[in-house]
Amino acid sequence: MMNLPLNIDFTGKVVVITGAGGVLCGTMARAFAQAGAKVAALDLNEDAVKKLSSEIEAEGFICRPYKANVLDGALLEEVHKQVLSDLGPCDILVNGAGGNNPRATTDNEYQHEAKEGQKTFFDLDASGVDFVFKLNFQGTLIPTQVFAKDMVAAGKGSILNISSMNAYTPLTKIPAYSAAKAGISNFTQWLATHFAGTGIRCNAIAPGFLVSNQNRALLFNEDGTPTARSHKILSNTPMNRFVDSEELLGGVFFLCDEKAASAITGVVLPIDAGFAAYSGV
Repeated sequence: MMNLPLNIDFTGKVVVITGAGGVLCGTMARAFAQAGAKVAALDLNEDAVKKLSSEIEAEGFICRPYKANVLDGALLEEVHKQVLSDLGPCDILVNGAGGNNPRATTDNEYQHEAKEGQKTFFDLDASGVDFVFKLNFQGTLIPTQVFAKDMVAAGKGSILNISSMNAYTPLTKIPAYSAAKAGISNFTQWLATHFAGTGIRCNAIAPGFLVSNQNRALLFNEDGTPTARSHKILSNTPMNRFVDSEELLGGVFFLCDEKAASAITGVVLPIDAGFAAYSGV
């Protein structure tokens, strides 16, 4: 069992987490369950959330798996009905589904360094860019439309979105993902304002550089050594290391707790090992 952050008890709370089949949100699902919550783990990868659920429930906690496409509102409504039947109304929604796509990524950091055969800015696939925006923005909007209804009815609740440090300053190679995450930060503030009178708070975390299945090939060579991009990242991170997924939990628990963060809404919390604080000089 992991060491849970803060002294927060989520006993009885129903926590719905999208993207729970991934490293980050799978860690959050496990932590919320260990803190007493009834967790609904949603992911397009049904096998991943089934495995996660079986591991968590083997430890004596509550976690139910659901196959869900965050871009399919009708399917999410059906999942919502299942969650209501299995666990009850949603108290906390973590919009964790998101990601990048190679079709929306350039091979080179700078156009003047582009070599023949590389995918440049001019070769970006419009459908790939569209997919990245849909996955990140609509993949947050649609689950919120479905599950926040429970919170409006209850007169309280918490929504947590996943932004990124590249929402503040875009990273090279990933223009669509950077812009989409900037949209998530903006949307978080919009939701916080829109739902303020209903008792719902909406915040976000902005993780720094973590090693995940999606970016591992960008950060490490096949032999396990760091890539040039990794060296550049770490040289601009004061703590000189990547962030671990469990290090997000303190911020997640704090922002989702209705007592500890009762007056906090519309905030995007960086968890980045100091990356945003360093000017590069």
